[in-house]
Amino acid sequence: MTMPLNYSQLLETNNLIQQNVDESYWLCVTRTVQESKLFPVPSYMMLSYLMAFYRYPSLLRKIETRMSAEELGDRSREMAMKHRAPGVSWGLPNFYLLGREWLINMGVIKPTDAIEDVMYVMDFWKRFQLALYRNDGHISRVQYGHRAQILSERQTQVFHSDLYTCENGDELHEAAHQFMASASQYGFLISCESRISLHNHGPYKLNENSEMIVRDFMDLAESDFPWLDGVAEGVEFNNITVTMAAKDCHFYLVDDWGSFEAEPEFSADKLIGVGLYTSDNLSEGYVPLGMDSREDLIAMFKKLDAQVKEAMNNLWKRIAGYSRDQMMDAGAITYFAIIKDLAHIAGVYDVDDWMKVDERAERFRPLLNDEYGRDVLGELVGLLSNPSQKLSEYQMMMHSNAPTKMYTPIPYLVLSGETYTPTAGPLYPGITNLPEKKDVYTTTRGKMNFAEYNKASQEFCPAALVPENRFLCETWVKYNAGSEKADALYEVSQQASRKLAGKGSSLSRDEVEGLRD
Repeated sequence: MTMPLNYSQLLETNNLIQQNVDESYWLCVTRTVQESKLFPVPSYMMLSYLMAFYRYPSLLRKIETRMSAEELGDRSREMAMKHRAPGVSWGLPNFYLLGREWLINMGVIKPTDAIEDVMYVMDFWKRFQLALYRNDGHISRVQYGHRAQILSERQTQVFHSDLYTCENGDELHEAAHQFMASASQYGFLISCESRISLHNHGPYKLNENSEMIVRDFMDLAESDFPWLDGVAEGVEFNNITVTMAAKDCHFYLVDDWGSFEAEPEFSADKLIGVGLYTSDNLSEGYVPLGMDSREDLIAMFKKLDAQVKEAMNNLWKRIAGYSRDQMMDAGAITYFAIIKDLAHIAGVYDVDDWMKVDERAERFRPLLNDEYGRDVLGELVGLLSNPSQKLSEYQMMMHSNAPTKMYTPIPYLVLSGETYTPTAGPLYPGITNLPEKKDVYTTTRGKMNFAEYNKASQEFCPAALVPENRFLCETWVKYNAGSEKADALYEVSQQASRKLAGKGSSLSRDEVEGLRD
């Protein structure tokens, strides 16, 4: 896709860049610096940003040969995969822009280089985000006051109605807590001591005293990452969603990094309901796990807890034998491939596209010892002390009042003949120090090989998004609730519900609450 080079497009691109400047700085300065005694985290992060700059434009164009950003956003509302958040929502634009900014400061590129790539990446992000957040009408979580109400009413009602009540100390409460604790630790290790295998969205108001947060654990089984081959063979589901009802607190912040804050604090005694699901790009929405009875749910939480604990022990043993270069590769690939599920949805996934280090990024590996990696990352995202990040002394940045800016906009003089380059070039070969990927992918239809997964992805469309249903939005439902067409849409999400199967589109929130156990 070629972007038009005109004033209105440049104005929009630079505005989208600035939106990410403001939110990214806030996210970075309200977090602690991340270092690890095992993985070279800052160094692999810097390598991943270069990979994103060099590869994202070509890979996104490849994806859009089969499916538009808007349709990808629509489909993403029906599943919980990593690309949704934090993948595209924050990782896509910011990993790309961080790579660009570092290259500008090293003198490798100029602000006028690869400008069609920059415009395209930001435009893809805009189109995907507007479709993903269609139900709440925003382009990002910060625009909505740091909340994310991705789910439609038909999905939220099912999650609400099918929650099982629990209280602090009972067997379900303990089983759910134990699984979430184990899955969080396991996800942290899978993601090379980062948090991008776990995310949250919401809140959703259940009644005057209760809200629901939805937590997604992603990439838990044998699938894309070579370091999970064999070690995660016993993990049954690749993506797991836990719905959580909380009483007596309000989740006033749910940001793009998956963090949340509540007032009063969300503590164990406030968890009063849970549910359990799996999903991916081949499922009809969220598939319940162990939700037929309270006893089944307790047993499922315990079963999954045992599976992730065994896989985590296996993974520790594997990583203990990794060299620093192998840890660098694994970490950089984890970050860079945060949007890989877009390729799965479109059915154009290729291992070499996503599981290797671009040879242009590889040139910078010798720079990235632990000390340099730490310091250059700190300057790039926290101190904003690089020459390209300095502004006129009269200017005041949001959140800091300093004359700085995290990302460099595209200069407008390119519209008057200033020399520029349109792109960073096509997709280049990649390298890896990791073992070759085993040809197995865990899906909601079982384990598949690479070719089978792509074929199934190309052939499948969720029933809620077939052409006659795709644009039946929340506004349309509001004026057509109870109609045959609205009921049929709602029944797509209700078909596996314990409480709402066949109930249609006319139920109020209080009526749904009244159906709960």
